[in-house]
Amino acid sequence: MNTEFFAALDMLEKEKGIPKEYMYEKVEAALQSAYKKDQDGYSNVKVVLDPVKKDVKLLQLKEVVEEIEDETTQISIEDAHRISHRYNVGDVVEIEMKLKNFRRLGAQAAKHVIIQAVREAERGMMIKEYENKREEIITATVLRVDDATGNATVDTGTSIATLIKAEQIPGEVYAENEHIKVFVTEVRKESHGPLVTLSRTHPGLVKRLFELEIPEIQDGTVIIKGVVREAGSRSKVAVMSRDENVDPIGACVGPRSMRIQNIIDELDGEKIDIVKFDEAPENYIIAALSPAIVNQVIIEEERVCRVFVDADQLSLAIGKEGQNARLAAKLTGYKIDIKIG
Repeated sequence: MNTEFFAALDMLEKEKGIPKEYMYEKVEAALQSAYKKDQDGYSNVKVVLDPVKKDVKLLQLKEVVEEIEDETTQISIEDAHRISHRYNVGDVVEIEMKLKNFRRLGAQAAKHVIIQAVREAERGMMIKEYENKREEIITATVLRVDDATGNATVDTGTSIATLIKAEQIPGEVYAENEHIKVFVTEVRKESHGPLVTLSRTHPGLVKRLFELEIPEIQDGTVIIKGVVREAGSRSKVAVMSRDENVDPIGACVGPRSMRIQNIIDELDGEKIDIVKFDEAPENYIIAALSPAIVNQVIIEEERVCRVFVDADQLSLAIGKEGQNARLAAKLTGYKIDIKIG
């Protein structure tokens, strides 16, 4: 088994990225366990893999003593000196054992542990790969949609995962083999592998789409200061420019509105308000309530303000079912009371 065994570990390291040292430890432990089981629990042995000599050794461990009380675990100083004069009382002698059935036991145990180690390593690599993608966008392929639950099974390129109905944009319908962008919100290590939470409703999806689509955000000229969202309906994105010569809103909209339209198309037509961030809360609140025109903002107390608009702007400022005011409040962190005036 030895030559083929070590060759298999070399191949695992090359193809799966599983370090040989990791596998040596796992296999040694498995072989030792297999021997103990075969010998009714006798545990005074250890297994040593020698990758240089392509050899597997089973060593019996015996303590050097003046007077033997247990022959299975002890060796006399006289017998120890026949092996080597360097041994003293209290030392442990390693005696190689030649057992005919050890190779059969070892082959079975090694095969089992290699299979298990490959599974564990692959799970570990999947978890690591997903961890690197946490709070990032990945492209997934829709495999099927469960008619009963509405959950979509997708292939992320790393593994098969589920995009649950609650994390889908309301009204979206997915076709088999359709490519969709999803946001990785959470990665948890489970016994059967990584449990990954994917989302198309998370505000992080909008933020990452802006970062992918807009060069000025990629190079740090334009900064996203906040994103709030009611998925499938409307998002508000606050941006600011670190260069006074660059208009942050214009950069996000892009020539002929192509940049923002690409993002809207990816979000299945969701409306997006791009808001210019301002350190002055009054100005920020005015911008956040767009497209409504605001006459005045009065900060009444900490995180509470009163906003005055013309009568014809009231419904626009509040928005359908209060959505515009609600999103503006989330974006700015202020409780907003809108009045005519």
